[in-house]
Amino acid sequence: MPTATQVARATIAPLTRTRLFRLLAPKALPPMERAVGALSRGRVQLSSLLVPSLVLHSRGAKSGIERDTVLMYCPDGRGRAIVAGTSFARERHPAWSYNLLSHPDAAITVRGRRMPVHAALLGGQEREAAWLLLERQWPGYRGYERQSGRTIRLFRLKPVAADGR
Repeated sequence: MPTATQVARATIAPLTRTRLFRLLAPKALPPMERAVGALSRGRVQLSSLLVPSLVLHSRGAKSGIERDTVLMYCPDGRGRAIVAGTSFARERHPAWSYNLLSHPDAAITVRGRRMPVHAALLGGQEREAAWLLLERQWPGYRGYERQSGRTIRLFRLKPVAADGR
Protein backbone atom coordinates (compact mmCIF):
# COMPACT_ATOMS: atom_id res chain seq x y z
CA MET A 1 0.00 0.00 0.00
CA PRO A 2 1.47 3.40 -0.98
CA THR A 3 2.29 5.94 1.71
CA ALA A 4 0.63 9.37 1.85
CA THR A 5 3.87 10.94 0.57
CA GLN A 6 3.97 8.56 -2.42
CA VAL A 7 0.34 9.36 -3.27
CA ALA A 8 1.03 13.12 -2.98
CA ARG A 9 4.11 12.82 -5.20
CA ALA A 10 2.23 10.79 -7.82
CA THR A 11 -0.57 13.38 -7.79
CA ILE A 12 1.64 16.48 -7.92
CA ALA A 13 4.38 15.16 -10.23
CA PRO A 14 2.34 15.56 -13.45
CA LEU A 15 1.65 19.21 -12.56
CA THR A 16 5.39 19.91 -12.29
CA ARG A 17 5.83 18.89 -15.91
CA THR A 18 3.39 21.47 -17.25
CA ARG A 19 4.52 24.52 -19.19
CA LEU A 20 2.84 26.83 -16.60
CA PHE A 21 4.75 25.24 -13.70
CA ARG A 22 8.05 25.46 -15.59
CA LEU A 23 7.35 29.13 -16.26
CA LEU A 24 6.29 30.15 -12.74
CA ALA A 25 8.28 27.85 -10.44
CA PRO A 26 11.79 29.23 -11.14
CA LYS A 27 10.58 32.69 -10.12
CA ALA A 28 8.20 31.81 -7.28
CA LEU A 29 9.88 28.90 -5.50
CA PRO A 30 13.31 30.37 -4.60
CA PRO A 31 11.93 33.31 -2.55
CA MET A 32 9.45 30.98 -0.86
CA GLU A 33 12.27 28.53 -0.06
CA ARG A 34 14.38 31.36 1.42
CA ALA A 35 11.49 32.55 3.60
CA VAL A 36 10.72 29.08 4.97
CA GLY A 37 14.46 28.46 5.51
CA ALA A 38 14.85 31.75 7.40
CA LEU A 39 11.80 31.13 9.57
CA SER A 40 12.98 27.63 10.46
CA ARG A 41 16.63 28.66 10.85
CA GLY A 42 17.60 26.31 8.04
CA ARG A 43 15.92 23.22 9.45
CA VAL A 44 13.08 23.06 6.89
CA GLN A 45 12.94 23.57 3.15
CA LEU A 46 9.56 24.07 1.50
CA SER A 47 10.35 21.42 -1.11
CA SER A 48 11.17 18.92 1.65
CA LEU A 49 7.46 18.61 2.38
CA LEU A 50 7.23 16.37 -0.71
CA VAL A 51 10.76 15.20 -1.47
CA PRO A 52 14.04 15.06 0.42
CA SER A 53 15.72 18.45 0.02
CA LEU A 54 19.09 19.90 0.85
CA VAL A 55 20.89 23.20 0.57
CA LEU A 56 23.97 22.99 -1.63
CA HIS A 57 26.77 25.37 -0.64
CA SER A 58 29.07 25.63 -3.66
CA ARG A 59 31.67 28.14 -4.86
CA GLY A 60 30.86 30.09 -7.99
CA ALA A 61 32.62 28.66 -11.05
CA LYS A 62 33.91 32.11 -12.06
CA SER A 63 33.48 34.29 -8.97
CA GLY A 64 34.56 31.83 -6.27
CA ILE A 65 31.79 33.30 -4.07
CA GLU A 66 29.79 30.80 -2.03
CA ARG A 67 26.32 30.21 -3.45
CA ASP A 68 23.42 28.45 -1.72
CA THR A 69 20.88 26.48 -3.73
CA VAL A 70 17.94 24.42 -2.45
CA LEU A 71 17.77 21.13 -4.36
CA MET A 72 15.76 17.96 -4.34
CA TYR A 73 18.00 14.98 -3.69
CA CYS A 74 17.69 11.25 -3.67
CA PRO A 75 19.52 9.12 -1.11
CA ASP A 76 21.46 6.35 -2.84
CA GLY A 77 21.26 3.95 0.12
CA ARG A 78 24.98 4.31 0.88
CA GLY A 79 24.93 7.63 2.75
CA ARG A 80 25.34 9.69 -0.40
CA ALA A 81 22.98 12.04 -2.23
CA ILE A 82 22.13 12.18 -5.93
CA VAL A 83 21.18 15.59 -7.37
CA ALA A 84 19.94 16.35 -10.88
CA GLY A 85 20.48 19.57 -12.82
CA THR A 86 16.98 19.61 -14.29
CA SER A 87 16.48 23.38 -13.91
CA PHE A 88 12.74 23.02 -14.58
CA ALA A 89 13.53 21.64 -18.09
CA ARG A 90 15.21 24.85 -19.22
CA GLU A 91 17.55 24.66 -22.22
CA ARG A 92 20.64 25.58 -20.14
CA HIS A 93 22.29 23.74 -17.29
CA PRO A 94 21.76 25.35 -13.86
CA ALA A 95 24.59 27.53 -12.51
CA TRP A 96 25.17 25.26 -9.52
CA SER A 97 26.12 22.40 -11.88
CA TYR A 98 28.89 24.54 -13.43
CA ASN A 99 30.00 25.39 -9.88
CA LEU A 100 30.35 21.69 -9.00
CA LEU A 101 32.24 20.95 -12.21
CA SER A 102 34.73 23.72 -11.36
CA HIS A 103 34.80 23.18 -7.58
CA PRO A 104 33.65 19.65 -6.68
CA ASP A 105 34.45 20.13 -3.00
CA ALA A 106 31.33 21.72 -1.54
CA ALA A 107 29.00 21.37 1.45
CA ILE A 108 25.36 20.51 2.00
CA THR A 109 22.89 21.23 4.75
CA VAL A 110 20.30 18.56 5.42
CA ARG A 111 17.71 19.13 8.19
CA GLY A 112 19.87 21.89 9.69
CA ARG A 113 23.11 19.84 9.69
CA ARG A 114 25.94 21.07 7.47
CA MET A 115 28.53 18.62 6.12
CA PRO A 116 31.35 18.76 3.54
CA VAL A 117 30.87 16.71 0.37
CA HIS A 118 32.71 15.86 -2.81
CA ALA A 119 30.67 15.95 -6.04
CA ALA A 120 31.18 13.49 -8.88
CA LEU A 121 29.47 13.81 -12.25
CA LEU A 122 27.79 10.51 -13.10
CA GLY A 123 28.02 8.82 -16.45
CA GLY A 124 27.24 5.49 -18.07
CA GLN A 125 25.69 2.77 -15.93
CA GLU A 126 26.00 4.82 -12.73
CA ARG A 127 23.94 7.56 -14.35
CA GLU A 128 21.24 5.11 -15.48
CA ALA A 129 21.08 3.56 -12.00
CA ALA A 130 20.75 7.05 -10.48
CA TRP A 131 17.85 7.86 -12.84
CA LEU A 132 16.05 4.72 -11.63
CA LEU A 133 16.38 5.91 -8.02
CA LEU A 134 15.24 9.43 -8.91
CA GLU A 135 12.22 8.19 -10.87
CA ARG A 136 11.22 5.89 -8.01
CA GLN A 137 11.21 8.92 -5.72
CA TRP A 138 9.59 11.38 -8.18
CA PRO A 139 7.62 9.67 -10.98
CA GLY A 140 8.29 11.09 -14.44
CA TYR A 141 11.26 13.19 -13.31
CA ARG A 142 13.37 12.15 -16.28
CA GLY A 143 10.79 13.83 -18.51
CA TYR A 144 12.63 17.08 -17.78
CA GLU A 145 15.58 15.70 -19.75
CA ARG A 146 13.43 15.05 -22.83
CA GLN A 147 11.70 18.43 -22.51
CA SER A 148 14.94 20.39 -22.09
CA GLY A 149 16.64 18.87 -25.14
CA ARG A 150 19.91 18.43 -23.21
CA THR A 151 21.58 15.71 -21.17
CA ILE A 152 20.76 16.48 -17.54
CA ARG A 153 23.82 16.47 -15.29
CA LEU A 154 23.56 14.04 -12.37
CA PHE A 155 25.97 14.32 -9.45
CA ARG A 156 26.72 12.05 -6.53
CA LEU A 157 27.47 14.05 -3.38
CA LYS A 158 29.65 11.97 -1.09
CA PRO A 159 30.21 13.14 2.49
CA VAL A 160 33.87 13.63 3.37
CA ALA A 161 35.62 14.15 6.68
CA ALA A 162 36.33 17.77 7.59
CA ASP A 163 40.00 17.17 6.71
CA GLY A 164 38.97 16.12 3.16
CA ARG A 165 39.15 12.30 3.43
